[in-house]
Amino acid sequence: MLLTPGPTPVPEFVRKAMADITIHHRTPEFESIFGQTRELLLELYGMDEVVMLASTGTGAMEACILNLTNKKALTINSGKFGERFGKICKAYDLPYTEIKNEWNTPVSVEEVIKTLKNDSEIDAIFIQICESAGGLRHPVEELAKQVKEFNKDIMIVADGITAVGVEKIDTTNLDAVITGSQKALMLPPGLAMIGLSNAAVEKIQTLSKGYYFNLATEIKVQKTNTTAWTAATTLIIGLKEILTHIKSNGGFDGLYEKTALRAEATREALKAIGCEIYPKTPANAMTTIYTENAPAIRKILKTKYNVNIAGGQDHIKNSIFRINHMGLVEDFEASWAVNAVELAMDELGLRAFDGTANKIFAMVTFKGNE
Repeated sequence: MLLTPGPTPVPEFVRKAMADITIHHRTPEFESIFGQTRELLLELYGMDEVVMLASTGTGAMEACILNLTNKKALTINSGKFGERFGKICKAYDLPYTEIKNEWNTPVSVEEVIKTLKNDSEIDAIFIQICESAGGLRHPVEELAKQVKEFNKDIMIVADGITAVGVEKIDTTNLDAVITGSQKALMLPPGLAMIGLSNAAVEKIQTLSKGYYFNLATEIKVQKTNTTAWTAATTLIIGLKEILTHIKSNGGFDGLYEKTALRAEATREALKAIGCEIYPKTPANAMTTIYTENAPAIRKILKTKYNVNIAGGQDHIKNSIFRINHMGLVEDFEASWAVNAVELAMDELGLRAFDGTANKIFAMVTFKGNE
């Protein structure tokens, strides 16, 4: 049972669609598929424009830094992926300022505004919606609102790689929202998507940087239902299938509700057996538990209970474990995961097993609204 926060399991109906005969990307047949996928993405994002790139999410991060920063970037670092924005700036010798916090701590909106007031060169902000290194949710919408009130011309770029398809994101004040195929959209890795505001599109036209990651080129071409370079045809076919399936089975809002309930039930179940939630503001993409026994628990889950969950990275590599909630995770799968954690804790002598985790999970999932 794969419950890591990406890659997530690919549903069978998507695998079958992608296993069909290979088609050429410069044909009316593929242009029709591309156009349908593009419309579904625009609906998912609720933004003015969208582009698809044959790359991982990191490629989209790089594209946004190149195409939306003119003078100086402000990067928010509360984990491995916020840190990555700064590393991309450094790779291009692009001036940037970094606000850095511990991986369980969201950025302070007040600190961002203070930084902007002290540095008029900053014209773009880069932040994660969900920082998956620790399962943290940043206050992105409130930050964006206050930044736009301070200076509407500052671009706000949000990494939504573990947020798009997980929750309803208020994109009113966001200029770019990034995601990747292998997370909540339940595809293999290799396709990145960026939702864009009209203001972002205008700025991209004036900057027009890069070659492969030149977003001005892609926006122009993708409006004609093709791509500037070779398209990730198989992944785009799969994306159309999964978005169509979601829309036809409860819609995007239905998926968000199920994911939120699963996340709440998992958190409450694990807290009930003495687990400590790591982030101060948990995201619904995953549940992150802080414990020195994380490696031992993960090992027991994988070898004895057939549950594959993720650990941490860098300084918290052996201090956390993360259980995924993204995608079409069944209730019985999430229930089995929390039950397995309780069984592992019993085996390690941390707590006697009495079925509490399963009971609480079921109560929250099935009785919470009664």
